[in-house]
Order: sequence, then C-alpha cells, then structure tokens
Amino acid sequence: MAKDRCTLSGLQTESKGRGWRWLRNVACAIAAVSLAAGSAADVLANGHDDGHDEGRAYAIGLWGDLPYSDTQALVGVPNLIADMNSQKLAFTVHDGDLKAGSGTPGSVVPSTCSDALYVQAQGYFNALKSPAMFTPGDNDWTDCDRASNGAFSSRERLDHERQLFFSSPWSLGQRPILQEVQTDKLCLDSNSHLVSCVENRRWMVNGVVYATLNIQGSCNNLCDTSPDPAEYAARNHADIVWMRQTFDEAKARGASAIMFISQADPGWDNSDATRAPTRDPKTLVENDMLPSSDPAFPGPTPDGFKDFLLALRDEVIAFRKPVAYVHGDSHYFRIDRPFLDAQGRRLETFLRVETFGDNQANGNNDVHWLKVFVDDRTREVFSFQPQIVPANRTAVPQP
Repeated sequence: MAKDRCTLSGLQTESKGRGWRWLRNVACAIAAVSLAAGSAADVLANGHDDGHDEGRAYAIGLWGDLPYSDTQALVGVPNLIADMNSQKLAFTVHDGDLKAGSGTPGSVVPSTCSDALYVQAQGYFNALKSPAMFTPGDNDWTDCDRASNGAFSSRERLDHERQLFFSSPWSLGQRPILQEVQTDKLCLDSNSHLVSCVENRRWMVNGVVYATLNIQGSCNNLCDTSPDPAEYAARNHADIVWMRQTFDEAKARGASAIMFISQADPGWDNSDATRAPTRDPKTLVENDMLPSSDPAFPGPTPDGFKDFLLALRDEVIAFRKPVAYVHGDSHYFRIDRPFLDAQGRRLETFLRVETFGDNQANGNNDVHWLKVFVDDRTREVFSFQPQIVPANRTAVPQP
C-alpha cells in the first residue's frame, strides 16, 4: 500500500482533448459559462483553503450520475462546473456514472461505452479548478456489456478507466493533489490477472479522511447482462480491505471523521423498494427480487453488498466518530441515518448522503450539486447546502 500523504499542490494538468466536434462544443460551453460565472478563489498551497470564513473549515463539492442526455452534457454539466468553479472548494468528487444506463440512438455526445465517453469525462474533470476526484460507476463499466452500450467487455472498460483516470497517484482537476492509492494487487483485469485497484483512493484534509471505493450498482456486478462472480469477489475483498485500512489510518492520525464515496446504493433497510435494494436492517441480508428487466428474472436478487455492509457496520461502531457515506445510483437527493446495529438501534454517528443525479422524469435539465462544509472542530463535522445551479433552473427560472 502506497504511503503518499495528501498535500495540496499548484501542479497543473492539461485536458487531453480530441478533435471531435462534440468535444470542442463541450469544451467551448464549459469555457463560456466559466467566464460568465467569474474566476474561483485559488486553493491555498498549504492545505488550508477554507471555502468558509474560519481557519480550518473548508467546503467540498459532490456530484454524480451525470450527464445522461445531450442537454445535460452540452448545457447542464458545463453550467454545473462553472457554478463549482465560482465558489471556494477544497476539492470535488463525482461519485460515478458518466452516462445513462443504455445508449441513446442519435445522441450527439457519446452515450455508449466507446472511448469518446471517457475523453468527454476527462474534459469535464480537467475543467474543474479545484482538485477533482472520480470513482467509477456501473453505467461506465459494469453495464458496458449491454448490447445498447456497445457490447463491450466490462472488465476491459474498467481497465481503460484505470489507465485513463487513475494512472498516477495524483487526482484530476487543474490543481491536483497527491493521494494514497490501493496498490495491492487484489482486483482482476480483463485477462484475469491480479492488478492493483488503483481507483480506490484516500486523502486527508484538516483532520478528516476521505476514501473512494469501487462499489457498483447492478448488484455490484452479480446481475444484469453478464454477471461476473470472480471479478466481484476479488474487488469486494479489495474494497473491504481498503475500507478497514481507512479506519485504521483515521485512528492512527487522530482524524475527527471519515467520508467514503462510492457509486452504488446498497440498500440499508426495508424502507425504499422503489429506489434501492431492500434488506433486513439487523442481519443486513437482502430480501428483494430481481427486476423484470434482468435477464435472470424471476428470482431473488444476488446480494453484492451484505459482506461489505457487515464489515462497515463493525468499523463504524468501533470508530465512535462521524462517518459519512456518499453514493449516487438511485438519483434521489437525500441525507439520512439509515444504518442500524444488529439489535436494531440506529447508528447515530453514521450519515448516508446521496447526491443529485439525472431525473429525466422531470423532463428538464435537473443538474445540480451538493456543497459540504467541513469543520473538524464541530461535533458533527459535516454540514450540507444543496446547490441548485441557477442557469439550470427551469420550473422557477433564475432571475
């Protein structure tokens, strides 16, 4: 395991664009709205950018499950990036899904899992002035084996993401920061070789430890078009190891809190069958059925999350300090405390945060982000402010 420590740096990166017309349009749109929004405050080189008016306090930006349409890709996301660039943010994190679950015939921007999709995303991340982090989502690798996505090899697409986004220990964005990387060879590549799970990252800012985990929708790669139990087993073990090591690191460094960021909504209890897996909140055993769209329907849903959740629960209880768990997947913004112990008692130190995501049922742009204020001197450490991007408002347009 690498032991590089997090430091904020002035090192610049360049967007590796291509000559496609749609990518030029995206880049121009981002540049235009960024100029209109004004320049963002610089991230301080000493790691104490506040994003707030107090010394150790700072703010971060969370987003994900975007873009899912031409309008979101060409208008909504550029507006969102400009809005984040106009504010003081120590860093931003996209919690996965660079596209919709299936390709869109006639789409102007990439909607299958072609290489162009990831180039588009790279352009977004490198347009962010603050350090930018990303954890993969099922729509950009696990589900790439769907015919509508181009019938790619899911593992090969994850290999591609590892090479493009995670080839160095530095984050993305215009001011990258150095991160710890899971260098142990625990994951499987497209040739069934054990490789490092380099997408799993960790960094620390002013008393709070952050970590990404490659945990996916589609039953964590155990259902949908081509389930892959071997890939799941290796990566799930790696995720549990990385999660436990993150708690160990936080304890060793006297951290005040931890924030994990992943893609999948694993389901925490029996309350939300319309948007998440359901499970017994005491045993954490999943108890729902596969959707009719799954090739293996009918039957019980394979549980790709129970072992991780059991391990996470043990660590949360032992840590006795705030733990925030950020995910996307269900496209339903919420902040709650759904985690119970084996006796049915609520874990008050645990907070689930689901970011805004595409909701085309609204018939509009619907592209927004979440601002998190972080202050390790406060009791709860994290506080939240939803950011409704003014230029993306449609029901109540901006003044």
